[in-house]
Amino acid sequence: MSLRFAEFLFDEGQRQLFRGNEPVRLEPKAFELLSLLVSRRPDALSKQYIHEVIWPGARVSDSSLPGIVRDLRTALGNDRLEPKLIRTVRGYGYAFCGTAVGDPAPASDGCRWTALRGGREIPLPEGTHLLGRGQKCQINCESVRASRSHAQVRITAGQAFIEDLGSRNGTWLRGERIQGVSEILPGDTVQVGSDVIRFVAAGPEATTIVDGE
Repeated sequence: MSLRFAEFLFDEGQRQLFRGNEPVRLEPKAFELLSLLVSRRPDALSKQYIHEVIWPGARVSDSSLPGIVRDLRTALGNDRLEPKLIRTVRGYGYAFCGTAVGDPAPASDGCRWTALRGGREIPLPEGTHLLGRGQKCQINCESVRASRSHAQVRITAGQAFIEDLGSRNGTWLRGERIQGVSEILPGDTVQVGSDVIRFVAAGPEATTIVDGE
């Protein structure tokens, strides 16, 4: 996902934020927060939900999230009292309130991805998609072994990647437990507890892979 807002370019694939041509230094958690807020814009996200995504399964102090928000606002030159990009929702959480424009995705060699689970087809456009039992997850799991925010799938430039979000029981790709970020290939299956999700893709000149082939 690549987005432009104000004088910034946010490139999720490169995990970088630029002001003009200059990179802006962001701590990893501040980058993850910005990525989460822009991917769900203009929705307001609760503090509890943000905690589940950024610190899955971990106990952190109540001051951790406000501290990251302050760091992010400082990097963006955003005033808390006159928010132009990061808005505080009093008593609830935070939201991205800027106007963002996405860079066009490559049209010639990009793939269209779909997740297949339990007879359902879940389209996966460019961007990041949560996988787990939480209500906000785009790829929903039913297994009791799945965490609320278990893993995330990122679609960028026609490719698909999956990252476990610190789940207790792990995420399995092609029969192996993943470590870090792993690429998903067309036809691959991901297993979370008893749930099996198959990922299929069709390119400009390709035939869609059908579940069961």
